[in-house]
Amino acid sequence: MYDTVVGFFQSGGWFMYPIVLVLALGVAIIIERTVFLFRAKQENQKFWMSASGAIERGLLAELAKMCTRSNAAIAHVMQCGLRRLERQGNEQQIASALDEGLMDVLPRFEKRTPYLATFANMATLLGLLGTIIGLIQAFTAVAHADPSQKADLLSSSISVAMNTTAFGLMVAIPMLLAHSWLQARTTETVDALETAAVKFVNHIGSRQA
Repeated sequence: MYDTVVGFFQSGGWFMYPIVLVLALGVAIIIERTVFLFRAKQENQKFWMSASGAIERGLLAELAKMCTRSNAAIAHVMQCGLRRLERQGNEQQIASALDEGLMDVLPRFEKRTPYLATFANMATLLGLLGTIIGLIQAFTAVAHADPSQKADLLSSSISVAMNTTAFGLMVAIPMLLAHSWLQARTTETVDALETAAVKFVNHIGSRQA
């Protein structure tokens, strides 16, 4: 198996190396984003379990202290709403402040994820470019070869040239799947933040009423 993989890589030519670089960058982003989103989800859930009780009991001063001590994204959003509330803001103004807090934290969750789609396209295009250059070299070599060997030489050269396209696609397809998965996890986290913000506004509105 090892010999097959090494032979496949070596026969693909030097275009295999930039594809490997793209693969390494993509894997690094996938790991970093997965860990970040998992931790953010855990932090938000943990904070909301404590904060929801304070909101229901109307302990806004305690909630403000919790927001100050926490690094969770939902704590920042709540803090924006509490600051507006301290300035005697109405329900609509508090909702606007919460939306502003959401806009502040949103880039944290979307950071670097779009690069995966770009890297997937790069891997595919690098594979195609490697194949085209390999075919050009193959036809150039065949033009000066013995007529009896042209068929065998051409078929082997084309087989080698196609390795870069195959490798590019093997890199691009999982990367696109990872990109879609990370986007889904990001949307799920942002939706949870928006739900918490709506619950907070509704509670404050009922208290003001």
